Amino acid sequence: MNKRDAVPYVGRFAPSPTGPLHFGSLVAAVASYLQARTNAGHWLLRIEDIDPPREQSGAVAEIIDALRHYGFAWDGETIFQSRSRGAHEAALQTLVDKGLAYPCGCSRRELADAPRGPLGAIYPGTCRNGCSATHTAIRVRTNNRPITFEDGLQGLCSQRLESESGDFVIRRRDGLIAYQLAVVVDDHLEGISEVVRGIDLIDSTPRQIWLQRLLGYRTPRYFHIPVVAHANGDKLSKLTGAPGIDSHDVPNTLVAALKALRQGPPEELRDATVENIWLWAMANWRIDTLHGIKSISAQECLDSSTQNGLA
Repeated sequence: MNKRDAVPYVGRFAPSPTGPLHFGSLVAAVASYLQARTNAGHWLLRIEDIDPPREQSGAVAEIIDALRHYGFAWDGETIFQSRSRGAHEAALQTLVDKGLAYPCGCSRRELADAPRGPLGAIYPGTCRNGCSATHTAIRVRTNNRPITFEDGLQGLCSQRLESESGDFVIRRRDGLIAYQLAVVVDDHLEGISEVVRGIDLIDSTPRQIWLQRLLGYRTPRYFHIPVVAHANGDKLSKLTGAPGIDSHDVPNTLVAALKALRQGPPEELRDATVENIWLWAMANWRIDTLHGIKSISAQECLDSSTQNGLA
């Protein structure tokens, strides 16, 4: 047994409270839950509430109620990312003190003409050697050595951060800690050994691995599952109008999630109890059925009674 195998399995589901839980998020939750439970591991629920301007009133309660309604049982109390602010700030200060991060006074308007890559605007390094502005963000220094990792489903992935994204923001100009730093610190604090999440986040992974290396943290394993998409190919999300999951026909929707995950649930499972659906799912879970798949159409797995008006 090698050292990595000896690390206890800890997984997590980490929704942002920007709206109710939709079907795409349910699919991600089911995958991470089954992967944790079938590996005799812990499964944590972390509410990523560090961006108050984007939060929707009542969303936290809606998400927690929906997960309970669908039979999820997480280990320990619900974790709120905002309560780790002190640890986020300490990690930020460590990077600044070591010269690994620096203040940046560039506004979005000033960066409007910056070259763009697959990850968005590529920061040109304007403030790398000093900044006189008083209202600043904090960026972490990058270089062009490739950050490479083996994803459990998508295979070998690699990015050259300096040329593909440039030095990226880890504290925003409004003082809020950026997602990339917060998620790295929290995964470290919680001992996360494996991250199962949507492939829409795979481009963030090299940046998170870079921060893990700078801070001396262990890198978890990654499995990026396909996203659920509308008929037009857009990712199912709150921004694209995805409705909250049905609370009245839970078995049918839960089976639809298993179908989306290519688990081949039998049709008669739609008439089973939620408890028995989970028992079947745990006995039959195979994450490798998703190998290489990047997108799943919602219409493939949702019948007319569970589509909830998806376009």
